Amino acid sequence: MLKLNVKDETSRLRAVVLGTARSNGPTPAVEEAYDPKSLEHIKAGTYPLEEDMVKEMEAFNAVLEKYDVKVYRPELIENCNQIFSRDIAMVIDDVLVKSNILPDRESELEAIQYVIDQIDPKKVLTPPEDVHIEGGDVMLWGDHIFIGTYKGDDYSKFITARTNMQGVDFIKQHFPHKIVKEFDLVKSNTEAQKNALHLDCCFQPVGKQMGIIHKEGFRSEDDYKYLVDLFGEDNLFHISAEEMYHMFSNVFSIAPDVVVTERNFTRLNEWLRAKGFTVEEIPYAEIAKQEGLLRCSTMPLIRD
Repeated sequence: MLKLNVKDETSRLRAVVLGTARSNGPTPAVEEAYDPKSLEHIKAGTYPLEEDMVKEMEAFNAVLEKYDVKVYRPELIENCNQIFSRDIAMVIDDVLVKSNILPDRESELEAIQYVIDQIDPKKVLTPPEDVHIEGGDVMLWGDHIFIGTYKGDDYSKFITARTNMQGVDFIKQHFPHKIVKEFDLVKSNTEAQKNALHLDCCFQPVGKQMGIIHKEGFRSEDDYKYLVDLFGEDNLFHISAEEMYHMFSNVFSIAPDVVVTERNFTRLNEWLRAKGFTVEEIPYAEIAKQEGLLRCSTMPLIRD
């Protein structure tokens, strides 16, 4: 049996589901795009090629193995994008919560059923249909669970709005001992620089008390201030709209002092090294074209 344990974003990682870029399927048609950044690259003819994405994910896998992390990969579904395993489920404490994802992505969950079968069924939660929630919007931080959402009345018009307030309430109900704090995120179906697809697109903790943040990703200044007060102004690395677009906040922690980042994130990587982190730089710029990066590709199962 798998004994799940995830209480934060940065403790030493022991087991993780890493997505796969194999048999990724053809370049989507314009009307099939799930987010504005993919749409941009489909239109420009620069949508990433499978062979390039496979290489990037293998580089990530190699870093995880270097740190003796047990890596699970999804079973292969022909012609299906299975890169972003964070979207399909999340572990909170010792419970696996399945996501309610876009209907045509349900097969992605079936591809990790062999992992779910190793978990005590009492520790697997399936939300009801009206609850929308994706792992990129859910972040654990000690007593806190941070959740990205969208509170606008026009929620249903945004394919980029992935977690609703019913999702927030569902987590509150099942984890009453936690401080559940939701964050109202800026959404756009058409402009990638004005779209925080998930919370991890505009914020993520690193280390024990630091974080990467994009102030303009939050619809309410109070939400931004909440994080500044919690982490401390000097502990936060502020990123621009351009840097958010390139997914600077979507790095991945293997340990409190080890962060996997994209090799082109020069400004961030220098800051992390100056703060004492070991920075494992890998190529991931092709996968970034789908508005997802390192955190999006992983679903941690066990951290110390």
